[in-house]
Amino acid sequence: MAGPVHAALMPGTRPGRSSYRPRAADGYPDPVVAALECYFDSQASRRIRAVWDALESVGVPSLRDLTHGRHRPHVSLAVADRLDPVAVADALAGTPAYPPSPVSLDYVGQFVGRVLWLGPVPTAGLLDHHAAVHARLARAGIAVDPYYHPGRWVPHCTVSIRVPRPMLAEAVRLCLEVLPIPATFVGAAVADHNRGEYHPLTTEGVRPNGTADPAG
Repeated sequence: MAGPVHAALMPGTRPGRSSYRPRAADGYPDPVVAALECYFDSQASRRIRAVWDALESVGVPSLRDLTHGRHRPHVSLAVADRLDPVAVADALAGTPAYPPSPVSLDYVGQFVGRVLWLGPVPTAGLLDHHAAVHARLARAGIAVDPYYHPGRWVPHCTVSIRVPRPMLAEAVRLCLEVLPIPATFVGAAVADHNRGEYHPLTTEGVRPNGTADPAG
């Protein structure tokens, strides 16, 4: 059974310079450039996409239409200005890139810049998997944003990177209405958001051609 549903608004936290760099002009965050993303099962993904639609319906921009418009509900284990999908696949060879244990999205959080997200309970299994992935990336010499390092990472599933200030309370309410969301990770990819490309990862390596079905 999932734990109590609650809001965890954390205005003093930010997930890292590669993910959420403030723009000098307007103070809003930039989208992620490259990330190692883990994707949810179809039922959880549908419920998160429903949150995106609910936010859009009241004028809150969500990930639904952000940048290339091909985003999938996800949790990022690492982000960087650039990630070589082949190098990441080689570093993680023989082990799943995504956490094997189920999670539950139980709360709502906020980063600086009014970045709104759903929070998976940070279980030992989730944190251990994250640490193991980073150990492999570090051994391979793959540099990632330090805010995503073990001990600093805040697990989160972003739903909006720019909540208008007058809509923040309503956006939080809409998120809380759908929680908790039980979820299982079913896949992972190296995402290149400059190009709108997804390089799916398997235990055998990275799939060719640099694209992935965004449905899910």
